[in-house]
Amino acid sequence: MLLRLVRISYAAVRPLSTEAATTVKSTRSGSSITTSLEGGTSTATSTRGRDTLGRRLLSLIYAKRSAVIAIRKWKEEGHPVRKYELNRIVRELRRHKRYKHALEVCEWMRVQDDIQLLSGDYAVHLDLIAKVRGMNSAEKFFEDLPDKLKVQTTCTALLHTYVQHKDTAKAESLMEKMSECGFLKYPLPYNHMLTLYISQGQLEKVPGLIQELKKNTSPDIVTYNLELAVFALQNNVEAAEKAFLELKKVKLDPDWITFSTLTNIYIKSSLQDKAKSTLREMEKRISRKARTAYASLISLHTNLESKDEVFRIWKEMKSIFRKVNDTEYSCIISSLLKLDEFGEAMNLYTEWEAVSATKDTRIANLILAAYINKNEMEKAVDFHNRMVQKGISPSCTTWELITRGYLKQKEMDKVLEFFKKTVTSVSKWDPDAKMVQEMFHVVEEQGDIQVAEKLLVTLRHAKYVNTEIYNALLRTYVNAGKMPMIVAERMKKDDVKMDEETQRLIGLTSNMTVTEVPNGVA
Repeated sequence: MLLRLVRISYAAVRPLSTEAATTVKSTRSGSSITTSLEGGTSTATSTRGRDTLGRRLLSLIYAKRSAVIAIRKWKEEGHPVRKYELNRIVRELRRHKRYKHALEVCEWMRVQDDIQLLSGDYAVHLDLIAKVRGMNSAEKFFEDLPDKLKVQTTCTALLHTYVQHKDTAKAESLMEKMSECGFLKYPLPYNHMLTLYISQGQLEKVPGLIQELKKNTSPDIVTYNLELAVFALQNNVEAAEKAFLELKKVKLDPDWITFSTLTNIYIKSSLQDKAKSTLREMEKRISRKARTAYASLISLHTNLESKDEVFRIWKEMKSIFRKVNDTEYSCIISSLLKLDEFGEAMNLYTEWEAVSATKDTRIANLILAAYINKNEMEKAVDFHNRMVQKGISPSCTTWELITRGYLKQKEMDKVLEFFKKTVTSVSKWDPDAKMVQEMFHVVEEQGDIQVAEKLLVTLRHAKYVNTEIYNALLRTYVNAGKMPMIVAERMKKDDVKMDEETQRLIGLTSNMTVTEVPNGVA
């Protein structure tokens, strides 16, 4: 949950304006920095029933369709194309994550002789290039800019790209250059770096960065929220309360993220009364615009084991929003399972199943995991069959869950069957060393050399074979009273080195009954 709050705070620090006159203004509620957008917050589709360029561009939907062709056709029909309208359209396209079309609009504007672009426009352009074509392309775009456009806004956009790609070295190098150029007179670049350090677990770098920030400018509410997130990760109640008092002293208004983070800290420290108090303050600050706050409220009430409050917030959400999204269904179902309300969770899953257009496997996996955690494998398998019948494609996690379920029951033939599906369902399997260790532990106990050998083959195909796995195989042979064949040759072929344990185990099996080389293992 804390990392989710960091991501939300991170979204709040993105500075990129889509307007011509992008300016950074200081608002004296504690010197917080906000980005002012000329033209207000109206969207390109605000006029109902009327044919507009915004409507045409937003209706393209499919990425293969060209925004440029749509703009040209609009002009050919005799309609004017104004920069401020295109800026609002870009902003709307970005809001809907239609980055390719937004980039096409930016590129079209760039080649028009009658459209004058400012640094803020190039900052948006750079950000979209990073999203559509990657970091290297964004860097090339920045390098090709004239020096007069390598200013605060475009540098911050490039920093934003480095942070998104978690490139700490390049981000730190750019911060140094921005400092030399006097571009660190507002908190936004620092907030980007704080987000990067938190996401990378480099919490030791945070205090020094905040000190530097305070020397050059004033922290904003996002800065304090990120600092509170660090204290939450460190479970440091005293430091969190001190930071909260400081932000109040400089007359910054805490937002819902502030109180959500404080509540989380208090819950972790078993300070229930304080948690309930900050949770009430959090609820006062949420609105329809802060939709993600409702899921956070549900999670926090769940951690306080307040079932009635969870149901109340869910009911309120459904009354406010016409359609509940996958993330919100995932949150409420997870919460109800945590509160041991399986029946209610299942009812909501069935509701989601009936209305979902995404068929997101992750939501179905929540119910599947619940059955497996309750050791109800028969029901878990039935539910898996239901998933498939409803058009929900099993993921790597689905197969892994079923593998773990059979592993708990020590049904190793089934474990092997579903583990194969786990590792072959993805182009590159992310090894779970603990699960592999548990599988071999059961195989060793059972002395089943056939399953052990098949498990080794599966792991070899997944490119995950090491000395400990071969040692586990040898221990299985010892327990079975059998001598394995050509182990040294197989280890050499797999580029696995022997250790003292390997040598000891080979010595133990040397006088045992010889076995044949199992098929497919040589």
